[in-house]
Amino acid sequence: MRTLVIGDIHGGLRALHQIMERAKVTKKDTLIFLGDYVDGWSQSPQVLDFIIDLQTKQNCICIRGNHDDLLLEWLDKSKDNLLWYKHGGEATVLAYESVSAETKQKHIEFLKSLANFHLDEQRRLYVHAGFTNMNGVDFEYFPGLFYWDRTLWETALALDTTMKIDHPFYPKRFTLYEEIYIGHTPVTRIGETTPIQKANVWNVDTGAAFKGPLTIMDVDSKEFWQSEPLNQLYFDEKGRN
Repeated sequence: MRTLVIGDIHGGLRALHQIMERAKVTKKDTLIFLGDYVDGWSQSPQVLDFIIDLQTKQNCICIRGNHDDLLLEWLDKSKDNLLWYKHGGEATVLAYESVSAETKQKHIEFLKSLANFHLDEQRRLYVHAGFTNMNGVDFEYFPGLFYWDRTLWETALALDTTMKIDHPFYPKRFTLYEEIYIGHTPVTRIGETTPIQKANVWNVDTGAAFKGPLTIMDVDSKEFWQSEPLNQLYFDEKGRN
């Protein structure tokens, strides 16, 4: 039995199928999805259908991403958001034109069921974006930061690698958990396309919304598998490019 963590999918069902096959995922594996299932490529509704069905077959832990929350606002409250529309929401809105009311309701229920974070028995934290409270996720004042924060990753990138963990300047957030797995901020922004570790933070968003691959990683062995770049799988679409 493996614990496999999956980065931001952004409507790329073809890539999700690829990584499931390449990692040889079985029903014995626990799958932890880091959120942002939607917005970007054209198959956001189908991605949700796939994961909803997968939950009936094996242990799946589904984390809430900021794009998932934006979709929920649109589906459940008919809330228009021009900024969301420009950042991947357009493809999602178009895709939902052919989705039935019954399926939309199932998707609303799924999106409402998403977890803000998951902490496993080894004190490994899984969260879409990050957290800001120096005492940890249980003390976060603003739950939206779990799927919007970028300061955790920015701090990890800027951290002096020679600084000892007992140094008074060492960020307390990095001492609270054994490891922290995030998505949200693509590693393609720093010129990478594979999972990147900084301090005890692992970023598994390898840019699938843009021109990067989708990634699935074994959290114990750190072995990972990737899809083809999404712009090649959806060569006739723009994604979030």
